[in-house]
Amino acid sequence: MNRIAQTFANLKAKNEKALVAYLTAGDPDYDTSLAILKTACDAGVDLLELGMPFSDPTADGPVIQEASLRALAKGMNLPRSLQMAKDLRKHNQSVPIVLFSYYNPLFQMGPEALYAACMDCGIDGILVVDLPPEEAHEFVDRFPDKSALPQIRLIAPTTPIARKKKVAAEADGFLYLITRTGVTGSGTLDAKIIGEHSLQLRSVSPVPVCLGFGISTPEDIRALAPFADGLIVGSALVKTVAEYGHAPDLLSRVATQVKALKDATK
Repeated sequence: MNRIAQTFANLKAKNEKALVAYLTAGDPDYDTSLAILKTACDAGVDLLELGMPFSDPTADGPVIQEASLRALAKGMNLPRSLQMAKDLRKHNQSVPIVLFSYYNPLFQMGPEALYAACMDCGIDGILVVDLPPEEAHEFVDRFPDKSALPQIRLIAPTTPIARKKKVAAEADGFLYLITRTGVTGSGTLDAKIIGEHSLQLRSVSPVPVCLGFGISTPEDIRALAPFADGLIVGSALVKTVAEYGHAPDLLSRVATQVKALKDATK
């Protein structure tokens, strides 16, 4: 069983929701970033979204945009992001790793080479922000085994039910339900509206549904946990890295933040 499916099965048996964490690979530098990833996984992250820095991250807000720029300035790219996943996998063999990227770098590498690299590095799925389902087949259908490297699909809050059903029918791994319009890390959350969208999607989805965009505190997680199988926190963690990137207590701050977020999922 793929690590993603196994993780959700294990959490369901314990009546817990998944804490999904997004962190930018290479921010503020390679060695510190790797230490942050190890710390976050040890502190309670159930599933990691490893953000591959990109020069034009159109779906991301200022916090993640700035993290990408810092990482790019330090020489991060797709091969080094893959190497970071491989280095992390040596430390942690159980937490699923999803490569979070925009399409251009993956297209340049090619599907066969990307698949082989992901298998070698211990990556369990890919999330390609700007690759809609209608255009994904020409890429992911060239994977030798799509079930071994599922493409995590995104669902917008404005998506009508007919399209939700269509996207869900082809879903693998989990579905990422965006909680609101806009970019990551900004805006407010309306638990009632989010809950309606999520329950509707879960009713037609064969895979777990995770909520993301704007979830930053344990209180957010407690409010939304009844409606989802997992909660995704990104900008709040990346902001901690930005503020304390070279402070001696950075790792302890990350660990404390992750533990508080994870406790809220139980």
